[in-house]
Amino acid sequence: MAPYELPFQLSDPSILHFDAFVNNTWTKSQSNQHFEVIDPGTSHPWAQIPTCTTLDVPNAVTSAHTAFLAFRHTTARYRSELLTAWDTLIRAHKTDLAKIITYETGKPLAEALGEIDYATSFTRWFSGEAERVSGTISSSAVPGRRIMTIKQPIGVAAALVPWNFPVAMVLRKVAAAIAAGCTMIVKPSPESPVSALAIAGLAMQAGFPAGVVNVLTTDMENTPSLSEALCRHELVKKVTFTGSTRVGKLIAGICADGLKKVTLELGGNCPFIVFEDADLEAAVAALMNLKWRHAGQACITANRVYVQRGVYERFAGLLRERTEKLVVGHGMEEGVGMGPLTTERGVGKAELQIEDARRLGAEVILGGGRVEGKKGYFFQPTILTGMTKEMLVSREETFAPVAALYAFDTEDEAVQWANDTSMGLASYAFTKDADRLWRLFEKLEAGMVGLNTGSMSAAEAPFGGMKESGYGKESGKDVAVDEYLVTKTGTLTVQGHY
Repeated sequence: MAPYELPFQLSDPSILHFDAFVNNTWTKSQSNQHFEVIDPGTSHPWAQIPTCTTLDVPNAVTSAHTAFLAFRHTTARYRSELLTAWDTLIRAHKTDLAKIITYETGKPLAEALGEIDYATSFTRWFSGEAERVSGTISSSAVPGRRIMTIKQPIGVAAALVPWNFPVAMVLRKVAAAIAAGCTMIVKPSPESPVSALAIAGLAMQAGFPAGVVNVLTTDMENTPSLSEALCRHELVKKVTFTGSTRVGKLIAGICADGLKKVTLELGGNCPFIVFEDADLEAAVAALMNLKWRHAGQACITANRVYVQRGVYERFAGLLRERTEKLVVGHGMEEGVGMGPLTTERGVGKAELQIEDARRLGAEVILGGGRVEGKKGYFFQPTILTGMTKEMLVSREETFAPVAALYAFDTEDEAVQWANDTSMGLASYAFTKDADRLWRLFEKLEAGMVGLNTGSMSAAEAPFGGMKESGYGKESGKDVAVDEYLVTKTGTLTVQGHY
């Protein structure tokens, strides 16, 4: 860290760590190489982190497996208390953790603080789920026989985590694994390793045994090989990944060789449908939060906005009016409503999609390019009208502050267009017709459907998609912890009984 000056101050600087974390020990990589963490709001580096490689995987997995051999026999109450203690420490360091998130991802401090609130909903929820894991007993069709099931932790899990919600995604995965009795190795994104290391240190403070939570950091170049090594290791029994559909397919293929249990939360390309009878003010407010939050870099953000023709112009005008008031700037600046994109790659993709839409006839009614005069990866909040299905935005997840508006006439047309994608993570619909809401809930091909709301991600609600948006659930009662459990069946013969 010597060449770098921290661009922020923390109330408790002791939570900052710049080494990998294995077996409750801060450690360098075997390569002794490092990579830089960049502030997206300035494009300046502010930390260097160990570049772990495949050489670091065996020790981390062995440590996690050794810990698992004891941890799997701990009581549910003990694991619940561990999660509660961790939750308390994370909440106590909320502001410090939020500052780290802002300098890793670029999101405004208010959003980063909101992420900590969202993230700790998982530690709190899964502390309760730990004690709700149970088996079954049932009568058999054969006389004198009883059928029983128990649920047991699957083993060492590997979590491959994205950069857009670096604390929430770690806690959602790790807390479920701990509740089940598994140990875990976290591989954070190269853009956001410091926040993952900070909460790992807090886990140790909370009393987590050595080897239960481990963090291997690495750069973009070594991410594919390190991730593959984790997926292929014979002692890793479960892999959970949040990221692109393209990479998710690669991980599924690698894990298939070892028949490993996999959870995949992949790309979105989510439709947002507004009918003529909708509360337009509520719909616009929901879209403002969905589309501009973290500069559009959320998997469940609205990508394609379908508005019924009778209110299309009015809706576009309301959205533009509200968006024009949005202040774009560094996430630590007062009054900022939208920060930069996290990577330069994201800026390039947004430019490409807008250029393609313009070429095919779309109109840019707001924004359309980079923010001039600012360092960092800033992009103007952009609204496109006159969109058609041939455009790249219609087929690709944008992951940028670009709102694309399409006009439709009938409900059947809206459903057909909404479902015309390989992905199926989330969909949104706004209407005052209760019958229509129910029809849309059943017809829209998505794992999650927001009905007159743009806010539906919660610890108690199953989170996951269908089609090429992946499989498995990452929150919700029973289903999320089940991703880390194996159901074992026992058959008992009872003498002298029915």
